[in-house]
Amino acid sequence: MEIKRGFAWPQLCMAIGASVVTLTASAQSPQEWPSHPITWVVGYAPGGSTDVVARTIAKKVSEDLGQPIVVQNRPGANSNIGAVSVLRAGSDGYTLYVGSGANAINRTLYSNPGYDIAKDFSAVALFGTVSNLLVVNPDLPVRTVGEYIEYAKKNPGKLTCGSSGPGSSIHMSCELFKIETGTDIMHVPFNGSGPAMTALLGGQVDSIFENMPTVMPNVQAGKLRALGVTSPDRWLTAPDIPTLRESGVPNFSVVTWFGLFAPAQTNSDIVTKMNKAINVALQDASTRDVLTQRGLQVPPQPNPPGEFAQRVKADVEKWATVVRQSGAKAD
Repeated sequence: MEIKRGFAWPQLCMAIGASVVTLTASAQSPQEWPSHPITWVVGYAPGGSTDVVARTIAKKVSEDLGQPIVVQNRPGANSNIGAVSVLRAGSDGYTLYVGSGANAINRTLYSNPGYDIAKDFSAVALFGTVSNLLVVNPDLPVRTVGEYIEYAKKNPGKLTCGSSGPGSSIHMSCELFKIETGTDIMHVPFNGSGPAMTALLGGQVDSIFENMPTVMPNVQAGKLRALGVTSPDRWLTAPDIPTLRESGVPNFSVVTWFGLFAPAQTNSDIVTKMNKAINVALQDASTRDVLTQRGLQVPPQPNPPGEFAQRVKADVEKWATVVRQSGAKAD
């Protein structure tokens, strides 16, 4: 083999090493998966509901698969940046996407989100569902949903509602609330639930329709005041908090989901193996307890990929209607 003058041996070794890794990965069969660490990409900043749920489940799944699962945060564009990065990473099963109901909203909210959650991804497994919770900073002089509506109508455009970003279920809960109550509330987007919660606690925004796993610790600590849950019925882990439906907004209903997705070309055997590992994790008592305490409702029995895929498709259609009615746009 002739080595051209000026070519460094370290560069040659790196090139050969990279080629070997590429050949090994391409030659690996689905039955051998996983043989090295897996990455789960979360499209939001650390500390938000999606991040908390992903890290809780990943810990147990990694034990079952015998490989570490690295949770990587890639926030931006209401999680679109993270989703697109997973598609670009390829379909070998080692880079997967932790999605939420926001991805169903993004399909219509953005003129070109860069992907279609129902077509470009394969649904792997549902992690669970969660209600949002309308909470306010204790300094806001309201204690019920009715008083919140009254305050909004007396102060059009002045009451603020934070969110983890345009198009999140948190944002669209606010938009749906405005449609159903005829109120003028200012939406204030942040780059993730963590920053939004910090702003609410600090009084920079008045309220938020936050996912329960993120907001409940602050409610229980008395740092925020809960007004109502967005689910049709009272949430199992917070039975004392009334629903918005029973508080004067009869047609209101928002229940979001969290789950894992793989690029659509991913081998079905890999999808099945990961689905099984996630279902095992969700049946683990300690894992379920952590998730339940944070407000997540875990599937009572193992859920197949196809069932989760149907739910995603239905949500894409539902939120397309709300986006059109509200006139919300993210670009």
